[in-house]
Amino acid sequence: MKNFLILIFCLICGMTAKAEELQLKSPDGKLLVTVSDANGRPTYQVSYNGIPFLKSSPLGLITNIGDFSKEMTLQPDARFGTVDETYSLPTIKQSKVHYTANEAVFSFSQEGRTAYDVIFRVSNRDVAFRYKVYPKKQTLCCIVKQEATGFVFPDGTTTFLCPQSKPMGGFARTSPSYETSYKADDAMGKNGWGEGYSFPCLFRNNDKGWILISETGVDSQYCGSRLLGHENGLYTIGFPQEGEMNGNGTSAPGLALPGETPWRTITLGETLAPITETTVAFDLVKPLYEPSRQYQYGRGSWSWIIGMDGSTNYEEQLRYIDFTAAMGYQSLLVDALWDTQIGRDRIEKLATYGAGKGVGLYLWYNSNGYWNDAPQSPRGIMDRAITRRKEMKWMQSIGIRGIKVDFFGGDKQMTMQLYEDILVDANEYGLLVIFHGCTLPRGWERMYPNFAASEAVLASENLHFSQGSCDAEAFNACLHPFIRNAVGNMDFGGSALNKYYNAKNEPRGSRRITSDVFALATAVLFQSAVQHFALAPNNLTDAPAWAVDFMKQVPTTWDETRFIDGYPGKYVIVARRHGDKWYIAGVNAQKEAVKVKISLSMLSSGTEVQLYTDNELLQGSLKGMKLNKKSEIQLSIPCNGGVLIVN
Repeated sequence: MKNFLILIFCLICGMTAKAEELQLKSPDGKLLVTVSDANGRPTYQVSYNGIPFLKSSPLGLITNIGDFSKEMTLQPDARFGTVDETYSLPTIKQSKVHYTANEAVFSFSQEGRTAYDVIFRVSNRDVAFRYKVYPKKQTLCCIVKQEATGFVFPDGTTTFLCPQSKPMGGFARTSPSYETSYKADDAMGKNGWGEGYSFPCLFRNNDKGWILISETGVDSQYCGSRLLGHENGLYTIGFPQEGEMNGNGTSAPGLALPGETPWRTITLGETLAPITETTVAFDLVKPLYEPSRQYQYGRGSWSWIIGMDGSTNYEEQLRYIDFTAAMGYQSLLVDALWDTQIGRDRIEKLATYGAGKGVGLYLWYNSNGYWNDAPQSPRGIMDRAITRRKEMKWMQSIGIRGIKVDFFGGDKQMTMQLYEDILVDANEYGLLVIFHGCTLPRGWERMYPNFAASEAVLASENLHFSQGSCDAEAFNACLHPFIRNAVGNMDFGGSALNKYYNAKNEPRGSRRITSDVFALATAVLFQSAVQHFALAPNNLTDAPAWAVDFMKQVPTTWDETRFIDGYPGKYVIVARRHGDKWYIAGVNAQKEAVKVKISLSMLSSGTEVQLYTDNELLQGSLKGMKLNKKSEIQLSIPCNGGVLIVN
């Protein structure tokens, strides 16, 4: 495959033959996509304000009914149109979206027959494309063996990427689960740990701007993909590894014909604002079914992150229900081993007790059937329709609010089918769904109305397990708004106020080195419609009152998101609006304090705000102040510290 891709790349770079060339611009005319068929190789390139962001890059599919990456002809009669859509989605970074884009359908033929269309949509900040594959004679299905689809970046581009794990590794052979560490400002020409990189993938086009590559619209009709690195700035779409899911299932997706692939998305701009604010993952998809009920999102707590497996007992969950109610939260997540350490009868009692206090329960489940060794129970339920639906009917009968399903470890089409089956069945029984040990959500917030969030990140559990993760907490927090959290809800489970990750908050185990203001800021920075925070009942007395009070009222749904300032891995400041209230949150990972003047143009001069800040010793404080005539404010954020401004 490597030699094949290098050949494609060399042919693209050495184009000399006369070629058909068609173009599509964004509504504002700044983004330009050029599609060509030089030397019979389908290609595209992307520029912004005349500056190349993607050089001539390969298109095409290799299927069991033909190799459609070469000897192709671009038809001159492309079909052009516009997209203008308004939709509401309370679970993402912007509750009301107005999506406008220009669309073109470019048809490629082989031997006089249309093999596929490449459908491009170009908005003012996003480029997206997918293939529509047509039948060949009487053949009404095909296997996509490989995508030639690639992205060729200009020389000097740097990368912010997360290596894809090898299959059947890590804890209980559950990888890949999108839980590896990013490397910031790295050079091109690498391929992670040999298996490429997990979506989304961030690139810096020298000092010209930023590019985020991802995909959306993946459901049971295709597989999830990754990005494979090559020489000379080339990255290509890679399908799942053969060994995923214990070798079960094919890595190559099948398509009924005519059939469409998922969307490949490219978000770009001169600053990080388009990356942080994009809604492209949701703009391109539609709901796949109607919600069976009006789902309730919001704040919650869970004992496991502080107390681990031993905390999953009846008495501790009663205590956490009381704590959850005292915080004004809506839910409690009862984690692994509840079936053996609490039992179903007492889960029913907990559900009844919680309902009396306005607290709904989420129950944890192992996804596993036959593809990894994760031993935690309940297991052997969510992998089969018969057992799954029986379980969900029981949950519905006792008022369970949702489920958290863990330990998937793969992106094959059969795995995507399992995700979809769980979601569809859960909706029938009125259950919200959170996935852990899982793949990236790819537009699922809009596609599946009862989808709440996915982990797909090195989340808070690693802070408990490793001091190294605690030491890197600020670095990772300064990446997520620009990468992982830019494309979908991220169930991080953080914002701890314990100094130590143990139930007694005593000096043992891993120690949090970030400040309390940092913890509050990440409650805003890390976006998910359902948030189970890493708070503990002892925080009602041992944490600062101003910190607890803030955590009692922080929203989890947002009406608007704006990028203010930052650099991936160094610092970040983002503003989110809930109703008429703005929350401006920032954190810093650099050794030196970040000193920056920001303009809060969304707030008028003289607006009274609450300012949460840290001193150089990471001691937090709260004070009130008024914005000046220019609505500007000078900030200083120490290393591992944070800032919050609330009007």
